[in-house]
Amino acid sequence: MAVAFNLLAPWRFVRFARTVQISQLPSLKLHTTSAMSATVEQFNLAKNEMGTLKEDPGNQVKLQIYALFKQATQGPCNTPKPGMLDFVNKVKWDAWKALGSISAEEARKQYVDLIGSLVAAEAPAGVAAQPAGSSVTFNTLLVSIQDGVTTIQLNRPEKKNAITVEMYNEQIKALEQAGKDDSVLTVITGSGDYFCSGNDLSNFTKIPAGGMEQMAKDAGELLRSYVRAYIDFPKPLIAVINGPAVGVSVTLLGLFDIVYATERATFHTPFSQLGQSPEGCSSYTFPKIMGVAKASEMLLFNKKLSAHQACVQGLVTEVFPDSSFNSEVWTRIKAYAKLPRNSLALSKQLIRQTEKERLYDVNNQEVERLVERWLSDECMQAIMSFFQAKAKL
Repeated sequence: MAVAFNLLAPWRFVRFARTVQISQLPSLKLHTTSAMSATVEQFNLAKNEMGTLKEDPGNQVKLQIYALFKQATQGPCNTPKPGMLDFVNKVKWDAWKALGSISAEEARKQYVDLIGSLVAAEAPAGVAAQPAGSSVTFNTLLVSIQDGVTTIQLNRPEKKNAITVEMYNEQIKALEQAGKDDSVLTVITGSGDYFCSGNDLSNFTKIPAGGMEQMAKDAGELLRSYVRAYIDFPKPLIAVINGPAVGVSVTLLGLFDIVYATERATFHTPFSQLGQSPEGCSSYTFPKIMGVAKASEMLLFNKKLSAHQACVQGLVTEVFPDSSFNSEVWTRIKAYAKLPRNSLALSKQLIRQTEKERLYDVNNQEVERLVERWLSDECMQAIMSFFQAKAKL
C-alpha cells in the first residue's frame, strides 16, 4: 500500500536547516474558501487532497503545511525546542513556533486554503472541477463503456502503472461508478507493457504533515476502502493481465471472478523484501486457491510465478499466446456481456455472499498488521535499502 513516510535523510536537511528563515517562506496565492472559516470536513478533505499532489511543492511549503497542521490540531507550539544537532525536528519546530498564538480555526482555514491552491495550480488549464453527481474525470485511469462492458484501464504506462494515492482513490470511484452503470460486467487491465508494478514507492519519500503515525493510519484506511470496493463489487469482475503484475495488483486477484493472462505475464508479491505483509485478502484467498505451501512460497518467500505456473496453481483462469491475447480474450468477454445482466449479478451474489463477512474480517486484520509494519524500524530499513540499491543501478 502506498503510504508517504518521511525518508528524507537528515543530512539532506542540514544545508536547508541552516539557510531557511521561517519569516521568509514564499507568499502563495491562496485559493481561499468562501466562508470565514473552514469546517472539519473541509480540513479532512484537504488532508486527503494533499496525497494526490503530483508535484513536490518544496521544503519551504512543506514546512508551512506541517506547521499549520500542528497548529490546527494541537494549538500553539508548547513542546521543548529540539537540540541544535536535531536539524530536521528543529526546523519543523521553528515553523510551528513562528505561527505564534493564531487560533486553531484560523490555522485550519489557512491549511485548507494552502492545499487548495496547490491542487488548483496542478489542474489543467480550462478544466473545472466536476460537480457532485456528474460523470467522474480520471487522471490515472482510462474508463470506457462499450458493448455492455465497462473497462477500467490503469494508465501510467511510463511508470509501469505503479499505483499512487491518486490512483487508489480513482479506482475506488471507478468501481463505484461501474457497479451502478448499465454494463453487464467490468474488466480491469493495464496500458503499455505492464499490468501493474504495484505501489509507486516514491510515495514513501513524501514528508507527512501530521507525522508518520497519522499517515500510516490514513493509508491503512485508504487500503481498507480500496480492497472493500473489490469485495463489494456487484457484477462479474474480470482481470485482463496484459503483462507483469506485482504486489497489490496480484493479491487482489483472489477477489476477481475470472483472471485471463498473456503468456508473458508474471506474478510477484515481494512483501518480506520490503518488511511488509500481505493485503487484498490474499492471506485468506491464496491458501484457499493454491494450498498453504504454494501460497507461502509467494507471500512469505517472494516467489515469482510465470503465467503458466499461476494458472496451474489456480490463481489464473487461462493463459493465452501473447500474439493472440487481446483478440481471444475480448471475443470471450463480448460474448459474456450478451448474457442476461441480472442473472449474472444475482448468481455472483450467491457465490460470494457466504464469504463476504469473512473477507471483511480478513481485510481489517491485514490492514491493522500493515499499519504496524509501516511504522516499524524493520520496514523503514528495508525500504531505505531498496532505494539505496536502486540508486546504484
